[in-house]
Amino acid sequence: MAKAATDAHDNPKIVPDESSNRIKDPDEWTTGGEPMTGAQASYLKTLSEQAKDAKAFDAELDKAEASKRIDALRKAVGTE
Repeated sequence: MAKAATDAHDNPKIVPDESSNRIKDPDEWTTGGEPMTGAQASYLKTLSEQAKDAKAFDAELDKAEASKRIDALRKAVGTE
């Protein structure tokens, strides 16, 4: 009898690999040194306005730095 193409224990929908979905620290991102995305810039600008902290927005931030600043501002304005 032929083996089934995928055994139940090999099916990621049944037994998901927890490590594949973990959230990485921005310092570990392979693209973290690239310029922040447009979405990050927009969200960072909005959060800096909500926090009344004009200095929080810096158009020169990279992706990782922007992500960390967004996380900090989300905590500051209570949207986390």
